[in-house]
Amino acid sequence: MAIYVNQIGYLPKSKKIAVSTSGGNFEIISDAGQNCVFKGTASESGFDASSGDTVYHISFTHLTQEGTYHIVNEQGESSPSFRIGAGIYSHLKHDLMKAFYFQRCGCALTEEYAGSYTHDACHTGKAIFFEDYVNHTVNPPSFEMRGGWHDAGDFGRYTTAGAVAVAHLLYAYELFPQSLQTPLQIPETGNGIPDILNECLYELTWLLKMQAPDGGVYHKLTSFSHADFIMPEEDDSQFLIYPVSSMAAADFAAVMALAHRIYRSFAPDFSQKALAAARKAWEWLSCHPYVGFHNPEGSNTGEYDDDCDLDERMWAAAELLRSDGEHAEEYRRKLMEYSDAYFAQTHAAPKTAKPDCFEPQLDFGWTNVSGLAAVSVLFDEAHSAKDEIETMFRTSLLQDGEQLFSLHQKSGYCLAMLPGDFCWGSNMVVCNRSILLILCSLLKREDYDGPFRQAALEHLHYLLGRNALHISYVTGHGQNAFRNPHNRPTFADGIELPMPGWVSGGPNKAPCDPAALRQIPQGTPPMKCYVDDVDSYSTNEITIYWNSPAVFMTAYFESLPEE
Repeated sequence: MAIYVNQIGYLPKSKKIAVSTSGGNFEIISDAGQNCVFKGTASESGFDASSGDTVYHISFTHLTQEGTYHIVNEQGESSPSFRIGAGIYSHLKHDLMKAFYFQRCGCALTEEYAGSYTHDACHTGKAIFFEDYVNHTVNPPSFEMRGGWHDAGDFGRYTTAGAVAVAHLLYAYELFPQSLQTPLQIPETGNGIPDILNECLYELTWLLKMQAPDGGVYHKLTSFSHADFIMPEEDDSQFLIYPVSSMAAADFAAVMALAHRIYRSFAPDFSQKALAAARKAWEWLSCHPYVGFHNPEGSNTGEYDDDCDLDERMWAAAELLRSDGEHAEEYRRKLMEYSDAYFAQTHAAPKTAKPDCFEPQLDFGWTNVSGLAAVSVLFDEAHSAKDEIETMFRTSLLQDGEQLFSLHQKSGYCLAMLPGDFCWGSNMVVCNRSILLILCSLLKREDYDGPFRQAALEHLHYLLGRNALHISYVTGHGQNAFRNPHNRPTFADGIELPMPGWVSGGPNKAPCDPAALRQIPQGTPPMKCYVDDVDSYSTNEITIYWNSPAVFMTAYFESLPEE
């Protein structure tokens, strides 16, 4: 028996629901006065297949008075305290953004900016090509490749993952700029550029180093195998430049074209360099069909393999169309070609292939970047893509949104997820589906209390504790926030609590690491397949592209004033 709430809290005029596994009457108590300010009766929502729970909804939408409260039911159960107030997600948003600074590679994190989470400069040695490493080439050419963000709990840096994370942040800035002016206390603070753009520039500058002379883009920069759980500066492994892939080239072209547009007024020299790099990657793509990537035998660093690059090429064409007017007709023609092929492919896919999960036509992760192409096309004030292409994307986005809205309505936890959707990194799925609902709300020009906007907000409530395990999946935020991420520095630094603002991968219906297999009984419902254990890489790792959509979400929810 339990009462599950968003452990940070609720916006005053939004819909407010807590979830309980028991029914009956409830009271909401003010923490300040210890007096009852609201009372009601929980309504049965029914059986929730993802959690295995029969759940009840505690609705308190009409409680709008700002303050700190907790819920007590007639069984004597009590919820954690939570706030109702405007701007309650601003601190969360700050920490979600600041987390990227803590992933910086190649520079020292000093106390002035990192507080107690300091470390010396890491991975400053030169990198060599993977082929030279395995062939034991004598005196191989070496390259200065420092910079960028560590991708996840490991020390690797990956082009596709990095490009997608940056894109989430840059699109958030483009759509909700006033929500992303927060100083982050990083070395560049005060230089006249918003800090979210300063932080992205650190990654973008490294990404430029990943472009080969012929315009292709290297897939990743990692050691041959993952390092032990040591501090970054203690890792003296030889870093390797792995071969190019067409996914990396297309994602690179897209994010550099996007960066050209965003940084034009802030860093014009970089903006022009980014556009030139995007054009060069596009030229390489024009001469090369699909070029895949798979880890060579024995290498266990992240693979980021993908058997189709159509969505990546579509995103690249969409962004170059917006940013490079000199070749607009070529980009528009290729965007139409790729879009026709992509949507024909998704429409042809059998709908019953995975009956326990939902696969939207448009998505926002590194495997499928079609949703990023949709953002580029549908929120272009110049309408560069023209009506036919816009209509394709708008129709698909709204169709996906309607289906997600239906799932959200049927879920006991108000979540647009089916049991099979709780995969590795399920919290990324949660955040990305919130983004899709947000985009639908924007396209429909919804008011503050619009249904798609509210459905998107329900996913933040899940992330922050209104879930079957009553865990806030963001470090440092919530009474029961997770504390043991699968992340080398937070394990090795000797500090009790992890740095705040990291999003956990979350429940995984098929956990595959020894820690999770040992602690999660067979038959556990998908939403409960999670352990807060540093060794559980399949349920509790952190990554840059799980944080970046959460930044997009919180920026949006702060962008609309209370009405």
